[in-house]
Parts: sequence; structure tokens; C-alpha cells
Amino acid sequence: MTNPHWLRSFVSLVETGGFTRAADRLGLTQAAVSQHVRHLEEELGSLLIRRPRQIELTPAGMALLEYCNEIEVADKRLKLRLSDPSVRSGEIGLITPGSVGLALYPLLLSMQQSHPGLVVRHRFAPDPETLDAVLSKQYELGLVTLKPDDPRLVATSFIEEQLELVVPAGATVEAWEDLKRLGFIDHPDGQAMATRLLARQFPGNPGIRNVPCHGFSNQIALILEPVARGLGFTVIPQHARQAFAQADAIRVIECGKPVVDTLWLIHRAEWPLSALAICVLQQLRKMSPLNQRRGKRQGESA
Repeated sequence: MTNPHWLRSFVSLVETGGFTRAADRLGLTQAAVSQHVRHLEEELGSLLIRRPRQIELTPAGMALLEYCNEIEVADKRLKLRLSDPSVRSGEIGLITPGSVGLALYPLLLSMQQSHPGLVVRHRFAPDPETLDAVLSKQYELGLVTLKPDDPRLVATSFIEEQLELVVPAGATVEAWEDLKRLGFIDHPDGQAMATRLLARQFPGNPGIRNVPCHGFSNQIALILEPVARGLGFTVIPQHARQAFAQADAIRVIECGKPVVDTLWLIHRAEWPLSALAICVLQQLRKMSPLNQRRGKRQGESA
């Protein structure tokens, strides 16, 4: 990269029209400015035609001046992105569990439609992959289901996931035996979620492992497909169920007091979030119906 001090001297020389005036502006000696320009010409060829009381740019000099202007614009853009809390341009990287991602990704796309300068990069991933991606700076932001204790990460409560018991639309579920008859559609977090939720609806039950497994999928968008076809039931986060297109083919069984998980927003602890990330998070909190429901519940319990 070309020495920025040399470039600064060159631009000042062009703007002031003379070595002495450029030196006065920069607080340098005339010899220093001349030396900087000479170094540039050794790298790039002749930049100036020197005339009495006048300088004229060669084609190479004009190209270098244009390059300096581009650097200045890029520098201003960078400072704006890092300091202006209202900035809504640049790339934002977010990595989340698949379930909440189904709810948040459409919101991110809506933001991108409203702000064409915004670039959204989103990935579905389990907790271990999310932690690695944020720690290795592949993504600035991540959401995880368990609060990490790694000192390199900052974790704050961001959103809630409510678990739901979902069965085929025509199924009747009044007792544990009804679930055994339907069979369980499992997923990576299925047994843990089912254990926690079903303990509320069927206290003292023998455990989800005693229910026949009728299928498994690690794709969040496909878990409810076999349920819709009458092949079994599952326990899944509410926003994953809400994103399922065949709403008429499934039914949610009321299980009393909700079982709710907190999702934790993580980012590297060594530096603050960028202005763009802060702006995007503020908009997500305003737009997300999940947080709106959370606020409603808190108001009702107050």
C-alpha cells in the first residue's frame, strides 16, 4: 500500500498549487513535501509537470488524484458506518438456531427491502457451530439456546421460544396412550423439548423414550411435514410451527402454563457492536412478534 503521508502531501500540493503552500498547510518543510512526491514518482512515474508558479498533472498524476479521492470517500464511509447509529448500509452477519431463524429471516429481508444498502448474511446452526462462528469472527452476531460462560463472549437475553405439542389436525390427545398410538417425530432437540413440555401436560409419564419413534428430521422446516401427513406428533418451538405452510393439517395441544426458553444474543467481548449491528438489532426487536408477545405476558403478570 502506498504511504499515506506521501499521498497526503501530493493532494495538498495539488490543492494549494505549490510546494511551499502545501508544506505550510501540513506543518512540514518544503523539502519533506518534495521528498514525498519524489518517492511517489519513483513508484508510479512522472506525476507533475513543474512550471514557474504552476504545476500541471500528468495522466498518471490525474489517476493518482482520483485514487486519493476514492480513499477519502471510503474513509468517510467507514467512519460513518462505525459511528452513526442510524446507518443502515453494509453487511450484517447473523447465525441462529433454525427455529428462531424461520421467524427472524423474513424480518431481515424486509429490512433489506427498505434499505437497499443493507446486505444480509444469515445461517442456521446449532449452538456449538454458532459459538465457533462468532469466536472466529465469521459472524458478528449469534443466537444460542444456552448462555455461554466463555469470557471472550458477551451474552444478553434477546428473545423467547415457547414450546408446543403439535399433532395431526384430526388427532385426539387426551392421555399418554394417545401419544404412544400416534408415535413421535424426533429432531435434534426433540427428546429434550418433549421431556420438558410433556411433564406439564402428563405428570408422572414414563418418558418420551417409551413412545415409538415414527421419524426424524434435522431440517427445521421439514419436521412438521410427517406430522401433517398423520405419521406422528412432535414438540417444537412456536415460531417454527407458525412458519409451517400447511397450518390446516396440524393442531396445537394446549399444555397449560407455557414452557419458555430464552435465546441469548452473543458477540465478541473485545469490541463493541458496530453501529449497523445495533441498528439491525433495534429494528428486529421492534418488528418481531415474538418480543411483542413477551412484552404482553410481562405486562399481564405485573
